[in-house]
Amino acid sequence: METLKLWKELADQDLIEAYQKGYARALEVLINRHRAKLISTILLITKDRDLAEDLLQEALIKMVRVLDEGRYNEKGKFLPWMLRVARNIAIDHFRKERRHQQQYQPIPLHLMKQAIPGTERVDQQIMQHEDQQYVRRLVQQLPQKQKEVLILRYYNDMSFKEIAELTQVSINTALGRMRYALINLRKLMDAQPQAAAR
Repeated sequence: METLKLWKELADQDLIEAYQKGYARALEVLINRHRAKLISTILLITKDRDLAEDLLQEALIKMVRVLDEGRYNEKGKFLPWMLRVARNIAIDHFRKERRHQQQYQPIPLHLMKQAIPGTERVDQQIMQHEDQQYVRRLVQQLPQKQKEVLILRYYNDMSFKEIAELTQVSINTALGRMRYALINLRKLMDAQPQAAAR
């Protein structure tokens, strides 16, 4: 006889396999087990409970689709995989929203100086640039990890502590990625003058 207690005692992988064999209760237990961590991850980015709930539903729909199609291959790593899915959906939401608005807000110079000492020469021309569409195109050319930390820090106003927790790295690693992001933006700007980027 199926009891909720027995389902709750199963490991994530066992619940996944049970769901794939047709036991819908297994999926319910799996979602309830990790819901709080998933919503917290999304809230770190959105800072909006209603939006976080909507994006969580989108993440869960994606999860179910992957499981139903037999494409799940993260055996033993369900929670880290779902946290990545949730984080990426939240970040994608902001990217789409920014594209829709056709601009990023300029990053205040004083914040840049406080965040990364020694970047004064890198930041002013890049992040205070009049043509934010040009800056956005350059940002999109950065390596993924550098682009992510820059967007989370300045466009989503997250602290380095929050970024480190969300991306599962140390604060020093997050700071290092930001430093390299700024250096690479400077190089891109030198290599792709604004007139050429239009």
